[in-house]
Amino acid sequence: MGSSADVRAAAPSSAWGTLVALTLARIAFGYQVQDVASLGPQLVRAFGMDFALLGTLVGVYMAPGVVVAIPVGLVARRFGDRRVVAVGLALMALGSVLSAAAFGPTGIGVGRAVSGTGAVALTVLQGKILAERYTGHHFTLAVGLIVGAFPIGIGTAQLVQGPLADAYGWPAPFLGGAALAAAALLLFLVTWRGVAQAPSLKMAGPTMTWPSRHEIVMVVLAGLMWTAYNAGYANFLAYMPSFLALRGHPAWIADVVLPLATWGNLPSILLGGVLAVRLGATPVMLFGTLAGVAAVAGIGVADWPLVWGSVFGLLASVQAGLIVGIGTLSARPENRAVGMGLFYTTYYIGGAVIPAICGKAADLVGDPSGAFLCAGGLSALALPFYWLHRRASA
Repeated sequence: MGSSADVRAAAPSSAWGTLVALTLARIAFGYQVQDVASLGPQLVRAFGMDFALLGTLVGVYMAPGVVVAIPVGLVARRFGDRRVVAVGLALMALGSVLSAAAFGPTGIGVGRAVSGTGAVALTVLQGKILAERYTGHHFTLAVGLIVGAFPIGIGTAQLVQGPLADAYGWPAPFLGGAALAAAALLLFLVTWRGVAQAPSLKMAGPTMTWPSRHEIVMVVLAGLMWTAYNAGYANFLAYMPSFLALRGHPAWIADVVLPLATWGNLPSILLGGVLAVRLGATPVMLFGTLAGVAAVAGIGVADWPLVWGSVFGLLASVQAGLIVGIGTLSARPENRAVGMGLFYTTYYIGGAVIPAICGKAADLVGDPSGAFLCAGGLSALALPFYWLHRRASA
């Protein structure tokens, strides 16, 4: 891989332009993930769906990642990052259009599966693309920016999708997601420039080689860290509305807690990148994980939603960009596309299982607090996975 100085000398504006394009694409990703959840009341009224079907439509977006993530890495080795990411962004836009034009839940689900497939291509390759353009603290900050863009997309969706649906009907938010993905695609194509490859990469060429056993172990451990982190993140957001309603909190509490828990992530993630450069990865990983465990499990013990929402949004994501960076750098440059496919396959498998585990905990307790306690315990597993990764890297 060429140095960051070489890359900036060759195409400084395009490197930053591509970062902006990927950031916008991540915002579109978060926006699309949230659309069915935000439109739940309208979709239930329009199609008479039960909540089981609604939950299925929510999960359909992530489902393709289980089978697509590794093939995306292999295909990118053959056809190049630019083509695969461009097709992915096009699929994100097309899927949202299909959902908007659907006549029922099946059509909406098909559209979300198409969009989710495109999002996998973006997600698998984003870290590799940045690693080829930035090193050191520039890489850490760039990864923090794109990771922090995802909750910005979720927060934006929470703010605008309900009003859009009320004003123009339930298809309107889907079309908004298509427009965001299309804008990201256009910007990506305009700003993309290839980067100089190191001799080892030129010799490897577009082959279908597999990462070494050691690289696979490293990447999977990093993927388990990311899975544990997201166990707390996803379930905090998923169960908070139901928890607040059952506890009889006024509506304004949810209007404060949920945006704080999403919009607050971006400065938290960027701060984590700065602190990781200055203090090292371990203090940031330890602090962020413990803050996340305290916030997620804490709401299951003490009914202080504003306190835990503040801790969750402002402190519990400082390690998020760090984890994705660790996963990206766990494989050699020539194996990073496939490596990140393994990283996200690990995450998608965990993401398919963990919601059911936390939901079962809520059923056993008879209250969403059971899900929070379960998710808090699962998120704590990020620390042993981190220590195992450090031991393997040594």
